[in-house]
Amino acid sequence: MDSGSPVSRVLRDYVALTKPRIIFLLLITAVGSMFLASEGWPDPLLAALVVVGGYLAAGGANALNHSLEGDIDQRMQRTHRRPVASGRVSQRQAFVFGIALNLAAFAILALFVNVLSAVLAISGTLIYIFVYTKGLKRTTPQNIVIGGAAGAVPPLVGWAAVTGTLELPAYYLFAIIFLWTPPHFWALALLIKDDYARAGIPMLPVVSTLAETKRQILLYTVVLVAFSASFAATGAVGWIYLSGALALGGGFIVRAVRLAREDGIEGAKALYVFSIAYLALLFGVAIADSLAHRYMVG
Repeated sequence: MDSGSPVSRVLRDYVALTKPRIIFLLLITAVGSMFLASEGWPDPLLAALVVVGGYLAAGGANALNHSLEGDIDQRMQRTHRRPVASGRVSQRQAFVFGIALNLAAFAILALFVNVLSAVLAISGTLIYIFVYTKGLKRTTPQNIVIGGAAGAVPPLVGWAAVTGTLELPAYYLFAIIFLWTPPHFWALALLIKDDYARAGIPMLPVVSTLAETKRQILLYTVVLVAFSASFAATGAVGWIYLSGALALGGGFIVRAVRLAREDGIEGAKALYVFSIAYLALLFGVAIADSLAHRYMVG
């Protein structure tokens, strides 16, 4: 099939509605949680089902977000070419697509994993749409702080898929992502502050000073690093995780301090890029710790 054919363009637009690059990071956190809950390798079929169900739920939430924020996306340079904003996909089509993906996600997880994991996955969509998109994004600079809970749900789904319940380590993983979201997102918001101002979105850099935004980034980063290190106290992870968490956290804090000391926002991009690597690597060392423990015990 010609890569430029109408069918292929439509397929690309519908894939774009799911925001696959964002979902990849979410799936890492879900699978990482499964390794910890399994204390080693999770069942491959179970992991595959969680990945598929998780992608469908998160992708459906993102499609619904596209449908509801077409007007905002049209006013922002970064997003005006998105499928709904540009008119290539209608708001109704994106909405129906998002609902369908979430129904499929719930069915797969409920039928082949367990009902708890299915309910948690859909709860992430509900938080993202009703709390963040509809309730907070256009009204308060705390939108990403509270609404960020939606992106912290995948570890709960992964843990529930393995154990059928939720335990303290799962809540810790949720909280780590919850605390990670503000410094990660505010670093990006510094880079596209004018876009948010033009769209009338009260992100922190739009409604507050540059110095205060950078102070908040540093504050959340320090709390995040301290909290991620304290995860070792639960006994779910050991020295491999702790060493990695401290090393990665040190890199995060150094970049946040560097940004805070600058007059402008030159360090914002470096911090934003590092924050993505930080979360992926943090869950990576958690997986490595789990496997090392399994083989040492075995």
